[in-house]
Amino acid sequence: MKTASWRIGAVWMLSNEDCKLAALYAPRLFFDQNEPFFPVRIGVTVLREDGASPSFRRNLSVSRPETAAVIEYAMYYDYDIQHLYDLEHMWVYIGQNGEVADVEASFHGKYLKGLLPGRSNLSGMRAALYVQPGKHALSPLPEVFALLPGFASCTQEEAGADGLIYGDFFRGILAADEDTDWQVRRYLQTCRFTPSLSYSEWEYSGREELLVSWSQLLAEIPGRVRSELERL
Repeated sequence: MKTASWRIGAVWMLSNEDCKLAALYAPRLFFDQNEPFFPVRIGVTVLREDGASPSFRRNLSVSRPETAAVIEYAMYYDYDIQHLYDLEHMWVYIGQNGEVADVEASFHGKYLKGLLPGRSNLSGMRAALYVQPGKHALSPLPEVFALLPGFASCTQEEAGADGLIYGDFFRGILAADEDTDWQVRRYLQTCRFTPSLSYSEWEYSGREELLVSWSQLLAEIPGRVRSELERL
C-alpha cells in the first residue's frame, strides 16, 4: 500500500511528507569524474505495507519486525552510455525507530546489498553508493565495476550500441527502428570517455525538484524520450 500521496487527474503526486522523507534518507551517490550523464528525475514510492515494486520486477517486504517502511528511488537518466533511456533503483528500509535497517541497489537488472559489513558506508541516515561509469549500476564498492566484462569498451567503441531501449511500461507508446537506433548511436559515440576511476559526490542539495512520485515520472518519460529524439 502506498500512502501519503495525492492525485491530480491520472497522476499521483508526491506528498510533502514523503518528499521530506525521501530527501532525508536519499543515499549519497558518487560518480566518476568523467561521467557525462546524471539523473534528471527520481521517482519516489514509499511503501508502508508489503507490496510489489511499481517500477522493478520484485516484491518489497515491510512486514519484517525491524522495518517500518521502504523508500524506493527510481532514478531516470536520459542516457546510459550505450542507449537512450535508463532507469536505476535504490531501496532504503527504515527501521521502527527511524534508523536505516537495510539498503539495496540495482545492478544490471538484479540488485545488490547497499550496506557494507559493519555498515561502514552509512553516515547518519544516508548510505554511500558508487555509480558505474556510463552504465549507472550501483555498488557500495567501486572496485566491483572493473571486474565486469566490457567495463572499458562500453564507454568507448561500444558507446551507443543498444540505440533506444525502453521498459515494458512503454510498449505501444515508444518504438524504435533502425534510423532511431542509428541516431542514438551516432550521438553517444560523441560522448565516449575513459573512466577516471576517481569518484566525486553528486549533491542532491538544491535539486529538490528531481524528487517526484513514480507516477509523475512514468507520465513524463515518453515526452522526454521524444524530445531527445527530436533534438538528435
